[in-house]
Amino acid sequence: MQVLVSGSSGLVGSALVTAIEGAGHSVVRLVRRTPAANEIRLDPAKSLPEGFDAVVHLAGESIAGRWTAAKKAAIRDSRVQGTSTLATALELTGRPPKVMVCASAIGIYGDRGDEVLREESAPGSDFLSGVSQQWEAATEPATRAGIRVVSLRIGVVLSPRGGALGRMLTPFRMGAGGRIGSGNQWMSWITLDDIVGAILHALATESLRGPVNTVAPNPVSNARFTRTLGQVLHRPTIFPLPAFMVRLMFGEMGEALLLGSQRVDSGKLVASGFRFRHSELKPALEAIL
Repeated sequence: MQVLVSGSSGLVGSALVTAIEGAGHSVVRLVRRTPAANEIRLDPAKSLPEGFDAVVHLAGESIAGRWTAAKKAAIRDSRVQGTSTLATALELTGRPPKVMVCASAIGIYGDRGDEVLREESAPGSDFLSGVSQQWEAATEPATRAGIRVVSLRIGVVLSPRGGALGRMLTPFRMGAGGRIGSGNQWMSWITLDDIVGAILHALATESLRGPVNTVAPNPVSNARFTRTLGQVLHRPTIFPLPAFMVRLMFGEMGEALLLGSQRVDSGKLVASGFRFRHSELKPALEAIL
């Protein structure tokens, strides 16, 4: 199988490329810079080369950092325009791939308190929700071309190599960690191993299509996450970060990512036959740390 992968240098993308090649398949990287060997650059004026069996689209501007107007535009454009350009190029290809797996985010649901969120749940109304809705809609040209499209609504990816957990480790290891805000907000998480496994599963499972919540089966509150991480690291977690400080330090980004609550159900993914390596938080943290 030959797989085209965008975002291949990111946390998830680099792990995915290793897994695909380790399984004996070939990867071509979709890049924005001048391409090197086994890379191609997406040209909006041209169709993609033929011969790809599958496409995995992970590219997008990082959502970390204060959301200035310019940052918001970069987040939105990298996802919506980037996905639309790729999906349109696939539609114009004479022999399109059979499947396109596109990253999305549980941010589509917004801040929902204790509500259990499934794929059919209504979207939220904040910035990330709007971006995610447009992001998923941008795959429509690929669907029109008869490509099976899977939009993985990804939760907090746990890895010591980067992402949210990577940023938490230094203060927690110094004993300066603590709950954020009230600590009651739900965190829907997934380990890096399982997100890679879910992508491979989506590529291979013909019955899977449309939006798919890609989180471990057991979300936890921020307070429980904090306690558990402290236990695994053998460090106290007695320094809470009050909500007003989150808003002062991080603005709208902190409100959405650190104080927002998303209790997401992964029943559709499980029903399709996927089996998680890590479904409980403490064993997951012990394994990856």
